[in-house]
Parts: sequence; C-alpha cells; structure tokens
Amino acid sequence: MKFSHLLLFTICIVFLYSCTQKSFDSKDELWEFLRNDDNEYLHKKSVNGYDFSLLYKPTDILVDQELRDKYSEKEIQNLRNKYSQYLYFTLSISRGNKELLSTAPKNRQEFGAMVNQLAFGMGKKVHVFTPQKDTLELLDYVYPRMYGMSKSTSMLFVYPRDNKFLQEEYLNITIEDLGTYTGEVKFKIPTRRIKNEPKLKFK
Repeated sequence: MKFSHLLLFTICIVFLYSCTQKSFDSKDELWEFLRNDDNEYLHKKSVNGYDFSLLYKPTDILVDQELRDKYSEKEIQNLRNKYSQYLYFTLSISRGNKELLSTAPKNRQEFGAMVNQLAFGMGKKVHVFTPQKDTLELLDYVYPRMYGMSKSTSMLFVYPRDNKFLQEEYLNITIEDLGTYTGEVKFKIPTRRIKNEPKLKFK
C-alpha cells in the first residue's frame, strides 16, 4: 500500500473512531470522560481573573439522576425519550475558587443587582446560535443559590435539540459581561460531540 493511501486510511480510521458513541459502566467513568478537555465536552476560559467553564451534559446524566435504586428497561427508555429532546449545558463561573456573589459585587447595591441578574436575567445574557446567526431558544434555566458554600456559581441552561441546528459544524455560546469586566466570553461547541454523546450502561 502506498504511503499516501496508508495515511488516508489511518485518518479515516481515527475519524470513525472519534465519532463512535462511547458507553460507560459507571457514572464516575462517564464523568471522568466528560471532564477531560480533550473530549470537547468541557470547555474552559480564564478572563480578567474569572474562570469560565461550560459543560455539555449528555442525556444519560439526566436519566441517571432521576432513576431510583430499582428500575426497568422501560423506565430507562422512557427517561431517555424525555431528556433526549433537549440540550443541557452547565455554565460555571468563579474567581479564586469562590462564587460570583462572593467576589464581584463591591457594595450592597451591586450585590442585589447581581442576585437579581443570576436568578432572573441570565436568559438575556447567554446566547446559543449557529455560524449563520440562527438563535436557539432558551427553554429553561436553573440557578441554585449556594450562599457562598460552593467554589463557583453554576447554572443549568436547557435548549431544544433541533436537528437543523445540529447539522452545523459547531454551535456558538456567548456570555455577555456580568459586571465582571470580562467582556463577552465565547465558546464553540462541536456538534459531532452532541450527536455522538456518550452513554451509560444501565444494569
């Protein structure tokens, strides 16, 4: 086999392997895979002293959270059908391993404004869109107040799993400045990772 043909064959094998859907025996193994930057499910940026991380949460993570100790195949399938209709992203922001409310506000007025923004206004601050600027509509948003007991401020964003959007090579996710003087922070999420998201082997 000529070298050029061998190289092409090797590239094809690597590409096919990278697009193969992975399955894991335990949620700990799955989480370890998701948190590995090389797998492109977790994205990180540091801007002006603030650390941003964006994690795509596969369907089976949500399924596992809802399953009881005993479950049937039918329950698993029903939950997969329920959660697979949506895309779930967790956005975490911290400074010095502390929550935003512990570091960003300079006075009581700024603190109150940031609490209101985090609780009710993030739908206007975080945007998901294609390279052609088609915007994905936010369906739900959860901000659990941790009262300074967490190392970061984490929020869950839920969007429809629209196949039209997933035909693009990637999705843009932008976070407007939250009063942290970081400017707009942007992430690019490869859609192939979403379409071939890892699964859990439920036993």
